[in-house]
Amino acid sequence: MEALLSEFKEDLEEFREMTDKFYAKEVNVKTYKGFSGGFGSYAQRGGDASMLRLRLPGGRLPKEKLKFVAEVIEKYQIDKAHFTTCQTIQLHDLSAETVCEIMEKALEAGIITRGGGGDFPRNVMVSPLSGVETGEYFDVMPYVEAVSDFLLGKIKTVKMPRKLKVCFSNSPANAPHATFRDLGFTARLDGLFDVYGAGGLGNNPRMGVKVAQGVAPNEVLYYVQAMIDTFCAYGNYENRGKARTRYMVEALGGEEAFRAAYLEKLARVRENEKNVDVAGTAGDSGIAGTVKHGGITKVAGSVQNGRRASLMLDVEANAVTKADAGVRISGPRVIAQKQPGLYAVSYHPIGGLPLVTKFAELYDCIKDMEEVEIRIAPDETIYIINLNGSEAERVLAVTEDGANSLLESSVSCVGASVCQVGLRDSQGLLRNIIEAVSGEHFADGVLPRIHISGCTSSCGTHQIGRLGFHGGVKRVDGVTKPAYTFHVNGREEQGEERFGEQWGSMLEEEIPDFFVELGREISASGTTFETWMEENPRRLREIAGKYLH
Repeated sequence: MEALLSEFKEDLEEFREMTDKFYAKEVNVKTYKGFSGGFGSYAQRGGDASMLRLRLPGGRLPKEKLKFVAEVIEKYQIDKAHFTTCQTIQLHDLSAETVCEIMEKALEAGIITRGGGGDFPRNVMVSPLSGVETGEYFDVMPYVEAVSDFLLGKIKTVKMPRKLKVCFSNSPANAPHATFRDLGFTARLDGLFDVYGAGGLGNNPRMGVKVAQGVAPNEVLYYVQAMIDTFCAYGNYENRGKARTRYMVEALGGEEAFRAAYLEKLARVRENEKNVDVAGTAGDSGIAGTVKHGGITKVAGSVQNGRRASLMLDVEANAVTKADAGVRISGPRVIAQKQPGLYAVSYHPIGGLPLVTKFAELYDCIKDMEEVEIRIAPDETIYIINLNGSEAERVLAVTEDGANSLLESSVSCVGASVCQVGLRDSQGLLRNIIEAVSGEHFADGVLPRIHISGCTSSCGTHQIGRLGFHGGVKRVDGVTKPAYTFHVNGREEQGEERFGEQWGSMLEEEIPDFFVELGREISASGTTFETWMEENPRRLREIAGKYLH
């Protein structure tokens, strides 16, 4: 890994030069975006500041990395950070000098930003409580980290048509949406994986195609390499609008044709593996060695020039062991882990935007707690895991400023006030909805969690929300007004996955009133949104119809 990090560090001078040119107005926004995305950075709306995306494989934020984030926030007086639905942290409102300096310091702290944007393998996602969740099929985190290392070795050696998102789920809850990503591995009760490919949210969403079942976990890298090879062979390099993996299914003639193409590439990967020296050592671009996290040790083999000398993984899992303080604790934000006497605490800052001082507060709170770390979830929640009862009480106190209801735990992208391509201020809409209903004092669950994206890109995962919105405009009485398309009845759970139906557009200014009316009706029924929907399937459409255009 050190050799690869050294190469990434050498690339930073090129990034600095291009960034200086952009801020000197010598390079336009489009050109800079095409370059900077590969380094995990984009210019924000207006071109006067930058954001930086910190890759955190599996959403893992160990204490040493949390300390780094807290320190750079303080040193550079950063005023905005966002937990993303891809389990990363975005730092915002950075100057040209600041974004370059943090990018370099992040590498020294073991945090890579390379490939955080652009046409590269992105942050590998996972069920956030993998390894500690009661009822999970098995801990998939070691495989997430092995795949992450493997994909980092591809960043400088493979040119793909567009980005590639890979994820792992540990149970049918399907938190990272493994059944509809570019490549997803879903754990099974028998300790094996099923594999899905060519799915995705955004424009023209598609459920993934099951390409394999009953896959041994130590063979996952074969399947990752096969998807890369399939994507490079059949992906659309000419039309970026149709370049994601999900468009290959139609281009190849349907699901069976795509599955056959993928399995053909898989067979070639297996055949090529036989001709590679399995005992090879890492080359100049190599990744090798043993990685330990949270009581789990994995041996990932080696990589030569971005290609693994052995694609078979050897993983040894060791259970987390920690003294039980004897304190039993419960509450809406407390999750009992499968390890007896240990707990996870959830914290959801509104809109995924924590106070920037929270990173330092959390570090000061957990720095002396054994085995404790933070996991970022795909819904912008964070979990502080491996706490005994007394530690959980302390963490609860530090995180009491987060969401206190299902509605307040809603998911939102960062919004058009920051994002170049965003159309609407999704964060502003969420705040307005919460403010509008606050005086009603609805019971928790009367209004559901909602998902808001500022555009069709689905960074707020609007297509899988029970209620979702994506930003746009609507012409009403000859006047163009800010509006959102309304999506209804999406689901993410494996076996019940579906994208929400589009019911029409609501004007941005009227959406808070819609939620007030909806909440009043459900509250009067003495039930929750979920129960009310089952009992009154047509009533939501009647209420929404008053606001749809």
